Amino acid sequence: MSETGLRDYGGRDDGVGPIVLLHGLMGRGRTWRRQISWLRNYGRVFTLDAAWHTGSDGVPADPTLIPPTDIATERFVADVAEVLTWIDQGPAVLIGHSMGGLHAWCTAARYPEMVSAVIVEDMAPDFRGQTTKTWTPWFDSWPDRFESLAHAQAMFGDIAGQYFYEAFDDGRLHGTLPVWAAIAEEWGQRDFWVQWRAVSAPTLLIEAEFSVTPTGQMRNMLAANENARYIRATGAGHLVHDDAPDFYRGAVEAFLSGLTLRRYVP
Repeated sequence: MSETGLRDYGGRDDGVGPIVLLHGLMGRGRTWRRQISWLRNYGRVFTLDAAWHTGSDGVPADPTLIPPTDIATERFVADVAEVLTWIDQGPAVLIGHSMGGLHAWCTAARYPEMVSAVIVEDMAPDFRGQTTKTWTPWFDSWPDRFESLAHAQAMFGDIAGQYFYEAFDDGRLHGTLPVWAAIAEEWGQRDFWVQWRAVSAPTLLIEAEFSVTPTGQMRNMLAANENARYIRATGAGHLVHDDAPDFYRGAVEAFLSGLTLRRYVP
């Protein structure tokens, strides 16, 4: 991993510190574009394309050709830590959606000195027993290329269609479906409660009403960590930041406004 997948959008230097946005599975940094402008009022904003989400060239269609350690959560956490070291502006606020939320709190647990606060959007620690094998028929229905935003929205719905199409490269996948499924398959085989309980940074949990997480688990996360606070987005689906943008912005701005402002001096 290098800074290749990192993009710097600028922002104030005397805010809460660097803000790094971590996308969900099958997403990309640019899917945060509608949130970047107002987040820049709170700090210098960066987006990161996670490994296996930067383009399909050179990515094997068969995930068994990839060492398991290269698609494990610990690999993504190490990548985030490397990026924070490269940014070198002090502890960062990590804002993660879904998979990105998992990577955010695991990074905060593993490298507490690098993370000042965390926002987790619709992600939980324990999906054990679930499998991505049921995704295969759905994946098989995807075309080789989506001709337009409308094409993607016709298949996935307005919100998810926008998310996927913005992540794609001219309508083509920016990775391979089997590898993405393999990344998620790990979540069905282990839990991340130990990492969650180890997070010492203040954390905001945002759960969608129509969540993909196991029922009640995000509320249980609140009870399991005294540094957390919880809010539920009534009427919103998994992509809360785009499905309920005003609600999301209000919750995040209130949280960020409660953090200590500082000017970083290297």
